[in-house]
Amino acid sequence: MSDADESQADKPAPGKKPKLHYHGHRDRLRQRFEKDLGSSFEDYELLELLLFRILPRRDTKPIAKQLIDRFGSFSQALSAPVKLLCEVDGIGPTAAMEIKIMHAAAKRYAKDTLPERPILNSWDALIDYCKSEMAFEDKEQFRLLFLDKRNKLIADEVQQIGTVDHTPVYPREVIKRCLELSATAMILVHNHPSGDPTPSNADIQMTRAIADIAKPLGITLHDHIIIAKDGHASLRALKLF
Repeated sequence: MSDADESQADKPAPGKKPKLHYHGHRDRLRQRFEKDLGSSFEDYELLELLLFRILPRRDTKPIAKQLIDRFGSFSQALSAPVKLLCEVDGIGPTAAMEIKIMHAAAKRYAKDTLPERPILNSWDALIDYCKSEMAFEDKEQFRLLFLDKRNKLIADEVQQIGTVDHTPVYPREVIKRCLELSATAMILVHNHPSGDPTPSNADIQMTRAIADIAKPLGITLHDHIIIAKDGHASLRALKLF
């Protein structure tokens, strides 16, 4: 086929709207997804696929790449606050709220699957869940994961919400709640809005205080995890308690 023939073939039939350049790309991406349900997709490609439904008349590939560049990963893009999402070119308040609906669905799925097996055998899933819940919060939150004797999740509760750099934590209240739930183990989680997950001296002292009260009561403190935009830290792995 000559160039002229190709040009003529690309022209829409009378009365039909021209097919935009990214429509063929969308079709190919959907076909790839059908083959392996997205297991081979890069983060930006999966995000792009979701954006098809939110922005049907836009080329979503550059927008998806901007979101990944700005927030670092697929999950972090979904968990970003509406205000920050709207700073990305192509994302307005309506699109940002649609992304947050997807985020809420992803969080619900992650939370529902956590109790299905022992938490300690699902560590990566736990970290992903905590990041999606807390990494982009602008205030510190102190979260408690209460476990039974098989280390399965009994309850996941936010006990305190503080300021940008401090959350008041009362060790005796933590232990009291453990006893109320008949929990035999727990994991502490809190976020650092600064983005740096490095434990502070106050974090270390509070963790040790809770561990000291819990041990004589037969309650195991498995870990204290600090979540931040730039990563996470485990006080157990750092041998800080």
